[in-house]
Amino acid sequence: MAERQREGPIEIALVGDLTENQTQLCESLLDVEPGGECCLYFDSLGGSPYCAIALTTLILVRGLRATGVVAGECSSAALWPFAACSRRLVTPYSVLLFHPMRWQSEENVGVTEASEWSRHFKLLEADMDALLAELFRVPLETIRAWSNPGRYMTGRELAEAGLAELIDLKPLEFLRRGRRR
Repeated sequence: MAERQREGPIEIALVGDLTENQTQLCESLLDVEPGGECCLYFDSLGGSPYCAIALTTLILVRGLRATGVVAGECSSAALWPFAACSRRLVTPYSVLLFHPMRWQSEENVGVTEASEWSRHFKLLEADMDALLAELFRVPLETIRAWSNPGRYMTGRELAEAGLAELIDLKPLEFLRRGRRR
């Protein structure tokens, strides 16, 4: 069977835990030519902050003209690649969760390693909050206020804050015509 020619930008779904899909997501972003267009559809609860920064780095360093669409949820670590998009679209039903970073460690961690991880984690959280504020072009205090203790925002609220465009989910014309038959 002949391969179908793709028209328009590459479409990539960021669904579920980003960390579990990191290899596939990075490969998909690398399939977009540098400076090229893509559309990222978000329905993700987040994942590791390191995965978030890797995806964000690929978008920014490669100069991708990404449109981010929150089709469902865009929470936690998923916020960074969404914020890196040059165009951001949300629906009234989109949900975004801002919260402080959460860390996990292995069961058998020595006190010295735990102390170093705590130091690193504090710096990482501050740096990532600053990056998120820069990407969204809002004051760092805004991100901190949304993150502590944590805030769910609707797509409408994000659009009202000027961080995304609100799109309505009205049935498409061809669907209405199909129902009349």
